[in-house]
Amino acid sequence: MTPAARLSAAIDLLCAIENVPRRPADATANAFFRERRYIGGGDRRAISGLVWDVLRSWRRLHWHLRDVPGGASPRLLCGASLILGGQPMEHARTLYTGERYAPDLLSSREDIALKALAGRELTDAAMPRAVRLEYPDWLDPRLEASFGDALETEMAAMEGSAPLDLRVNLLKGTREKALAALRRESLLANPTELSPWGLRLDGRQPVTAAEPFRTGLIEIQDEGSQLVVAAMNAQPGERVLDFCAGAAGKTLALAMTMENRGQIVACDVSAQRLEGAVKRLRRASVHNVERHLLVSGDKWIKRRAGTFDRVLVDAPCSGTGTWRRNPDARIRLTEQDIRELTFKQGEILDRAATLVKPGGRLVYATCSILSDENMQQITAFLARNTGFELVPAGGDVLPETLREQSHFALTPYRNGTDGFFAAIMRRHPA
Repeated sequence: MTPAARLSAAIDLLCAIENVPRRPADATANAFFRERRYIGGGDRRAISGLVWDVLRSWRRLHWHLRDVPGGASPRLLCGASLILGGQPMEHARTLYTGERYAPDLLSSREDIALKALAGRELTDAAMPRAVRLEYPDWLDPRLEASFGDALETEMAAMEGSAPLDLRVNLLKGTREKALAALRRESLLANPTELSPWGLRLDGRQPVTAAEPFRTGLIEIQDEGSQLVVAAMNAQPGERVLDFCAGAAGKTLALAMTMENRGQIVACDVSAQRLEGAVKRLRRASVHNVERHLLVSGDKWIKRRAGTFDRVLVDAPCSGTGTWRRNPDARIRLTEQDIRELTFKQGEILDRAATLVKPGGRLVYATCSILSDENMQQITAFLARNTGFELVPAGGDVLPETLREQSHFALTPYRNGTDGFFAAIMRRHPA
């Protein structure tokens, strides 16, 4: 595709994303490219790259285009992103040729708006802090509560793109075997610093087409998510519950730590997500997992009260810790979302706690950086459930500094991972 055709496709994709604002952008992009299979891999990456640059710079681009009559359209946002990202002004403007596969010619209004960007930088000192750091204004006090004086440093680290992290499936082979297998596919990875199971690649790479992925030797999983699994410290032969399992990413890692021995029950309220786990479990050669769909009025929880050695609550959350991967989530998030999520998290945590046997472990985790969803949630839970207490994570997988902690928060700036929180609790022995 020509640069003009790529720009035109990026504008179309951004329009598609704007048309379904509550749908994750990656889901819209996947559907967009499925309907256009003629677009090759290199072109897909270039088109997605431009759109994701726009999403990462959403508030700053709108600030620069704030005086444009009619607002900042996808056409202007893409052009502004190119210019403020370093492309020569004249080159970016001449992509709007109106020829076949190219964007329509710029209107006089659009041309004036793009010309006004000459000599500007994407980030301007005059921008309000929330605009400069790309988060909603109403989130400012919550981020202050989470980070204090480190807010600007932490949020600046959230602006870039995330690396691609993999977890080696020890049921299939070692980290060294996985590294060698990836090298044979011209995929150069390095061991992660915190997780002994992790590998890291720069940027998006075609890992899912590689032989080590197809055979189940590796899984895509952020290093922070791997450390949440390590905090469970699940042992072979135990009975373990993944209460909000989704498509079973952490379930797979738990099965690995348990050496495929014992029993894991993967629960979720979505039949589609649980069904999607089947292929992953089979590919990873995991044999000790039972899936259970949680439905309204289900007696399953009551009948299994106090029967699990370890329970993981990977709670539904704002996903603020994954903003490097999902920059569109910054745009969609509302205060009402936070209120609804924190209420739901408390309910889920209370229900899951009833399933922990005396002396058993309960781990609460989110991919959020907000105190509302993290430590505040734990403080409230312990006040309601005096039979539980925070305990050190322990084990021999977590870094020593984390083993001594009863809860930890990971961030891109401090740890190089997505933003994750985990709290480790024990139910008092009978």
